[in-house]
Amino acid sequence: MITVTPEQLRDALNSENPWWNDLPGLSPRFQTLHQRDFLADFHDLVRSPALRREVVLLGSRRVGKTYLIQHCIGRLLAEGIPGRRILYVAIDNPLCFDSSLVGLLDAFKAVTGTDWKTETCYVFFDEIQYLKDWEQHLKSLHDTGSASRFVVSGSAHAAIGRGSRESGAGRFTDFILPPLTFAEFLKFKGLANLVEQDADGFFATDIEALNRAFLDYANFGGFPEISLSDEIRQQTVRYMRSDITDKVLLKDLPSLYGISDVRELHRLFTMLALNTGNELSLDKLSKSSAVAKGTIKKYIVYLESAFLIRVVTRIDQKAGRFQRDHTFKVYLTNPSLRTGLFSPLAMGDDGLGHMVETVVFAQRFHRLGEHLHYARWKEGGKNRELDLVALSGGIVPTEAVEVKFTDRIIKQRADWRPWLDFCHRNNLENLTITTLTESEKTKIEGVTMNFLPAALHAYSTGLHTFSLEETTKA
Repeated sequence: MITVTPEQLRDALNSENPWWNDLPGLSPRFQTLHQRDFLADFHDLVRSPALRREVVLLGSRRVGKTYLIQHCIGRLLAEGIPGRRILYVAIDNPLCFDSSLVGLLDAFKAVTGTDWKTETCYVFFDEIQYLKDWEQHLKSLHDTGSASRFVVSGSAHAAIGRGSRESGAGRFTDFILPPLTFAEFLKFKGLANLVEQDADGFFATDIEALNRAFLDYANFGGFPEISLSDEIRQQTVRYMRSDITDKVLLKDLPSLYGISDVRELHRLFTMLALNTGNELSLDKLSKSSAVAKGTIKKYIVYLESAFLIRVVTRIDQKAGRFQRDHTFKVYLTNPSLRTGLFSPLAMGDDGLGHMVETVVFAQRFHRLGEHLHYARWKEGGKNRELDLVALSGGIVPTEAVEVKFTDRIIKQRADWRPWLDFCHRNNLENLTITTLTESEKTKIEGVTMNFLPAALHAYSTGLHTFSLEETTKA
């Protein structure tokens, strides 16, 4: 039987770490790429001497985790960290399949002469889920008390999250890298000048152009490669299906959880994507798909773990949760996934309202400390609803947003009543209502109502980039 030799492994590491060979920075293909707005937070976390935990970088396929790691390495090199103290390993490289983390570190020492146990090294293991029992290996490295900082990345949150929570108590810290935010999308496309800021907040320099970009983002904007490449955009359906959804639905999740009927899983995801932002129930989904409710519930957990969807639960008019309520909403974490499954939406199309709502939610799903809900209750024989309510600690309402994509709402004062009542019941002094193009601020019954275009609201909420939360408490 032919096996990987130590020489082959060392050659592979040499090729992945060009900075060992007196290269002053990254290879050109990484230097020319746009940097994510999350780089500063991620770099600070990696460099933090006070945080004695290893970093777990999580995110869906194709959102740029490898690029974020490479740009972080670029910053380390620019700060004067010697190249021989930085190791990058792509665990999905076939030459690494049979190597343990310690074995890779031994090869690193053999090539560079660097002792990672006594010297402060920055070690990046990319696509860590391809290594069986990786969390046990990383826990062991952490417990050795070495001077080095270890960073691992992975797409399959189902595997990463499970492993880190079982074995990483007090040892691992999660960092979530979301799809492109709308603010990043504008910057990447050279359209950042469409939004400016003054003492009153953000405003559009050309609201019509901003809305065109907003629709473009909803259809194509979540993945950096699609956003920047016209060639890939022309093949969006093929790209998303073959490189993202199919690999997750047909490969990642089945291999992790032993799912036998992948067509059933794919069919459910397609149904959820088509109904993004709509209220659903297990009963309705079961009847529509002819799949048992228990199985659907497990599939939804899997899809959420893979960063494809996010479940948002319902509260009542007093921000109370329902003990036996079986209704919920599901949002795509990346709105452009819908385009890959169906077709792009145009202004005026059915379903655009729910897509705009999906975009608004997607700007903040990476904020792990937030508790997002929607409110729905019955009053006067009518159903009342408020699209987004943020709860502090999962208990106290701190923010309320109603998502519209029309300017008519500014004049439809009768529609404001249930939203104002919700604010009064929950001591909220501010309410945000999104529009198509108009901005206005008015105070009604002690509540400041902020009307602003949905594109501006998505831009401002997407600017918040801090995505850190401790995986477990020590």
